Amino acid sequence: MLRVGDVVDKNAIMGARRSTTTAIVVSGIRCTITYLLIPIVAPFVGLLDTLGPPISIALCLFAMVMGIAGVRRFWIADHRARRSYTAFIGLVVVLLCVAIVVDVSTIVSE
Repeated sequence: MLRVGDVVDKNAIMGARRSTTTAIVVSGIRCTITYLLIPIVAPFVGLLDTLGPPISIALCLFAMVMGIAGVRRFWIADHRARRSYTAFIGLVVVLLCVAIVVDVSTIVSE
């Protein structure tokens, strides 16, 4: 599924850490925008109600791609924590999918 062969690349761990960090930072930015900035600023600026969900969806998708890329690199590097990280990113992807469904329903209901 992740297109990981039998070849172990110990140098891939640096890329895995970078992808992991990027995915977590993007998820944090998305949460900050969605749950902090938009509710505070939305009453003052009407555009944020219409721009918020698409921005959130884009950030969710980017975070998912980076998280899955990190999982792939963890498996390529044969990292000892690859199974627990895979489970963690699986949970994050599920939560991001829920956020996308909520955002899409917000867009459709407008």
